Formats: sequence, C-alpha cells, structure tokens
Amino acid sequence: MAKQKKQRFEGIVYSTDSDYSYQEFDSDEDRDTLPKEKQKLKVGRDKKARKGKTVTLVMGFIGKQDDLESLSKVLKQKCGVGGSAKDGEILIQGDFKEKIIQYLESEGYSVKGIGG
Repeated sequence: MAKQKKQRFEGIVYSTDSDYSYQEFDSDEDRDTLPKEKQKLKVGRDKKARKGKTVTLVMGFIGKQDDLESLSKVLKQKCGVGGSAKDGEILIQGDFKEKIIQYLESEGYSVKGIGG
C-alpha cells in the first residue's frame, strides 16, 4: 500500500492577506501521554466487519504511539492472544472484556465498560 502525500498547506486554498503565515499543528503522536489516573478508557466487544469473530476494543487512550503500543503489548501478554494498536485504540483478539477491565483498574486507569 503506497503512502499518500500530504499537502503542505492542507485546507488552505488562497489567502489575500499579505502577512499571512500558515501555522502547522502538532500531530497526535507528539502529544504527551496523560497520567494513568486521568486516562478515561472505554472497553467493549465488537464483531462487525470481522467475519463474526469477537474482538475486545480499548478506546480513548490519549498519548504517544509508543506508550499505546507498550500498553497494548502488556494487554496481549496478559490475555495470551494477538492484537494491534493504532489511532488511540487497542484491539485484542477474543472476548477478554472483564479481564482487561480488571487489569486496567488495578493499574490505576479510569475504565468504563461499554456494550453488552
């Protein structure tokens, strides 16, 4: 899959201001990771668009990609399954909602279960 080029001035077509200076915004990856106590994570199950296979989603993580991947790695090891981490979400293969909620609460995260 080829990466798409991003335009330098995304969303800006033309400016009549002679003193206009485009300000680039920091990407999500550059944000500092919130402390565990301030993270508000949501844990739920999902089957849609996965050929009927159940996965557990951990959503709402705010922070650096490295920290997300390290949390994902720990959760995958605790459950003994595979998964992935991207865009502030952790996907764990299988139905481990209760186990993940218990682990995250024991680590000091603010966790809420969603769905059935």
